[in-house]
Amino acid sequence: MLSEQQIVDALRPIQEPSLHKSLVEVGAIKEIKINGSYVSLKVALSNLGTPEQVGVQNQIIQAVKAAGAETVGLRFAELTSENQQQGSPAKGTGDALLSKDSKTVFIAVTSGKGGVGKSTVTVNLATALARQGKRVGVIDADIYGFSVPDMMGIDSRPQVVGEVIYPVERKGVKVMSMGFFVEDNAPVIWRGPMLGKMLRNFFSEVHWGELDYMILDLPPGTGDVALDVHQMLPESKEIIVTTPHSTAAFVAARAGSMALKTNHEILGVVENMSYYQLPDGTKDCIFGQGGGEKLADVLDTELIAQIPLGQPVKEQDETATALYTEGTLIGDIYSQLAKKVMQKVVIPSS
Repeated sequence: MLSEQQIVDALRPIQEPSLHKSLVEVGAIKEIKINGSYVSLKVALSNLGTPEQVGVQNQIIQAVKAAGAETVGLRFAELTSENQQQGSPAKGTGDALLSKDSKTVFIAVTSGKGGVGKSTVTVNLATALARQGKRVGVIDADIYGFSVPDMMGIDSRPQVVGEVIYPVERKGVKVMSMGFFVEDNAPVIWRGPMLGKMLRNFFSEVHWGELDYMILDLPPGTGDVALDVHQMLPESKEIIVTTPHSTAAFVAARAGSMALKTNHEILGVVENMSYYQLPDGTKDCIFGQGGGEKLADVLDTELIAQIPLGQPVKEQDETATALYTEGTLIGDIYSQLAKKVMQKVVIPSS
């Protein structure tokens, strides 16, 4: 006959979705009743009526049945504030990420001007790294022009437990964006110091957990936010995004020059919208040619990806507007880009 301890051990690997701690550790298992092969459970969660609750429900049922139960009855209750504090760290992990001992590699994705696909490169590089088994975070630092949540199909907001903010996770990537804190796509009318403070809060007030890579989607150009990032992250790497057009590459050189002057390492240039591939396999270079190669030469780096024009292949019920799936032309190019980044930036051993 099953014992309560067997049930508890079976549930130990399952995490409370908002606290990212074991259900057992946070005291979420409120009641266990065993009657032969029938097990009845009462489990408390921070947020009820969410898709995450359904996922936890399925995990619990599978785990308890794997332990030997034939039938599982499950009731949910709301997790008390005391339990939430028990499972919550005292503060975010941003300070640890920024410490000298941090193993997280920061990669800033930047451009000289808007409209070249910088954010598209950010989200697809991040998800491609996650597909490679890496722990990845994204900070949408383009505070005036935030677009990452929409591009990744995120319609939920960060969870707040006590004084700690938990980033939203999508496609294996943890995300923070100014877009989570404005209503109805309202404009952000802030001056430089306020922007810098918000950006710092994305580090100091957010519980990121352990990350291999933190990707930052910077605003275009060399303004206040880009300067704040360069000052906060002295060891950051950078990827410069341009289009093949010579003018775009000329403007992007300024962002690259700023990176070099602040001793940031440029990993390479990504040329977006490089061409349109026709059905017969030939390439139509709609926006010209050579911009990425010219920029790489100017910055003494290499052209690490040329990404063609093309719409993502939509999966059923897929809400992400800019994510390319593996197995497609552009999705595979992003997978190759992720592998190049991993080769260039080896995660420090613990």
